[in-house]
Amino acid sequence: MTVVLTLHFLLVMTFTARILLRDDLSPPGRLAWFIVLNVLPYFGVAAYFLFGEIDIGKRAVKRHDEIFDEIRAKALDFMGDRTSVDQLIDPLYRPGFRYAGSINGFHTVDGNSAELMADGDETRARLVADIDAATDHVHVLYYIWLDDDTGGDVAQALIRAAQRGVTCRAMADGLGSRALIKSKLWQSMQDAGVELAVALSFRNLIRTMLLSRFDLRNHRKITVIDASITYCGSRNSADPEFLPKAKYGPWVDIMLRFEGPVVAQNQLLFASDWMHSTGESLDRFKLKVELNAEPKPEPSAAPIAGGFPAQVMGVGPTERRGATPQLFANLIASAQTELTISTPYFVPDATLLESLCAAAHRGVAVTLIYPKVNDSWIVSAASRSYYHQLLDAGCVIYEFKGGLLHAKTLTIDGCVSLIGSSNLDLRSFDLNYENNILLQDPAMTMAIFERQQTYIASSETVELATVLAWPYYRRIWNNVIATIGPVL
Repeated sequence: MTVVLTLHFLLVMTFTARILLRDDLSPPGRLAWFIVLNVLPYFGVAAYFLFGEIDIGKRAVKRHDEIFDEIRAKALDFMGDRTSVDQLIDPLYRPGFRYAGSINGFHTVDGNSAELMADGDETRARLVADIDAATDHVHVLYYIWLDDDTGGDVAQALIRAAQRGVTCRAMADGLGSRALIKSKLWQSMQDAGVELAVALSFRNLIRTMLLSRFDLRNHRKITVIDASITYCGSRNSADPEFLPKAKYGPWVDIMLRFEGPVVAQNQLLFASDWMHSTGESLDRFKLKVELNAEPKPEPSAAPIAGGFPAQVMGVGPTERRGATPQLFANLIASAQTELTISTPYFVPDATLLESLCAAAHRGVAVTLIYPKVNDSWIVSAASRSYYHQLLDAGCVIYEFKGGLLHAKTLTIDGCVSLIGSSNLDLRSFDLNYENNILLQDPAMTMAIFERQQTYIASSETVELATVLAWPYYRRIWNNVIATIGPVL
């Protein structure tokens, strides 16, 4: 018994000291780990060893820095000018755009256009048609890529493109697309000449567990065609029915099809992921860029007359910590009259939570839309632990009943929009590689806002009185899950 108690004490003290020495860990994160280590010391030690450190490894960070140094050296003109925000963006919203530009160095570029896809069927049809029309290259990256109608159609379109001589590069996450990576369809793409890569592969799992974390994922959804078209939004390469989790379906997503200079920024973000996974340089990666001379945009990447300003932003464990909640805090702070957000996963940190409450307190109409039934019981419980505080501040909360609302959208004052892959939870903040496009355009923002209204039409309002009437055990459960959320 003495040996067991001594081991218990040494384990708890050793990992407690490690937690206290970490300057990057938030107080709620420390508290969560203290609770787990003291209540379940052996489980807690194992969990901390596997999941406690948000570190992809020094080699990965060094490679990331090398990649972006190369991109800045060879394609800087495509990244935009940091001073352009002063000419292109309304003064009220400049802080958010400036902050977004500080993350990767992608700054506001003018002359973009976009179309909001009606639904999953239109997204699939337009995407396949664009790939079939490609003449130079197609680049795709998906977190989840299934061998279903959507995933199969995209793969077959890539095969057809590769067979007619178009350079095709396809990349999928090692966990989210693990079934496809092992499938005959993946092999068929390779046999047809499609260049393939796996993001965050499990090939060396032991090394990953020792030096990094195996649950770090590439959650991005990027499609670039001939450097003239890019798609951005929440949809993976999968049917809305999403067969692995069909009982939560349909998954309701949103996708935009962009043209204009912002396409080149998404191209470079894709290139950074490809270079990281394959070890290739930008010289090997054929962009519509003259790599050995001053970069010049091809006609297809030229600004569109009457287009709007926009910029790409990518976050991940090799970027600075807190970039996503800080970006949202800047955008929320700029809202004057109206702010509407939809997200499937809402587990905010203090920065985001206080920003939302502050906006509501100063009179902004803050509307939040979440799915009523979530595929993650952890997120579901943690999200609802914040309802009381948000409703008390004056936010309006809706729970969507028409499936799993997977669309990640933000609209501000009928003027500014953010769309992409980022959720408002700790995983998106710290562990996932995400991609988004921030834009200023009343027409496109209104289109996205109207889509948000269709979500609300299929939702039920969450009343403060209802939340206050929840049984004690439910409130305790939600708050316990939220407390240890940083561990989960």
